[in-house]
Amino acid sequence: MGEGRTAEEKLICGLEHWGMQLSAQQLEQLHQYYENLVRWNAVMNLTAITEEADVYEKHFLDSLSISEILNDLPAVRCVIDVGTGAGFPGLVLAIAFPAWQVTLMDSLNKRIRFLEDTAALLKLENVRCIHARAEELGHDRKEREQYDLAVSRAVANLSVLSEYCLPFVKSGGSFVAYKSEKAQEEMDALGRVPEILGAGRPKVREFELPGTAYHRALVILPKKKPTPAKYPRKAGLPAKEPLH
Repeated sequence: MGEGRTAEEKLICGLEHWGMQLSAQQLEQLHQYYENLVRWNAVMNLTAITEEADVYEKHFLDSLSISEILNDLPAVRCVIDVGTGAGFPGLVLAIAFPAWQVTLMDSLNKRIRFLEDTAALLKLENVRCIHARAEELGHDRKEREQYDLAVSRAVANLSVLSEYCLPFVKSGGSFVAYKSEKAQEEMDALGRVPEILGAGRPKVREFELPGTAYHRALVILPKKKPTPAKYPRKAGLPAKEPLH
């Protein structure tokens, strides 16, 4: 994509691959997001990736790779990012898709403070931040089965992520997991997990991040019916004893 281009120019070029264009205001919001990330990262560990070019490519562009499958998803209005960390992909999606109402959920309060500060700085009115564990929030009637789309880029097995995320998704919605080259292997190991949790057959879209050599995959689990009330199981159990 040209060695002399800035991080922002490379992002713009990468997004063109999906026919996506951000406004000057949205690009400025991403720049402010990056600056605030670096500022907060100096006093707490939010990300190991701090170089501007790397953040734009490995965090911003990667978060927006959901554009690869948007046509395969039902209409999206309400989104939850489970285990959002420093806001990837959820906060980036809130910037890029202002019509989406985005809930950012994380179990670490210091990350939530950073996200609230960043959302206020960027004047994002479509963002809500919740400090909670998925195992507990997934049983909250105000949150359970309320979302068109759940996303997660968290580092966890697909079976575990499915138990965390699918309870939030309403019937007819989808859960999308951001994965790398092991996506097919994790899908093969799912067994009856989608059926147990009320989802249909998973689909995967594999691709290279535009302008990079990074192999990425998006796994889509369509929600067909409500998740049984006992899921997600109590804290720690989904990771300790994954469904299969």
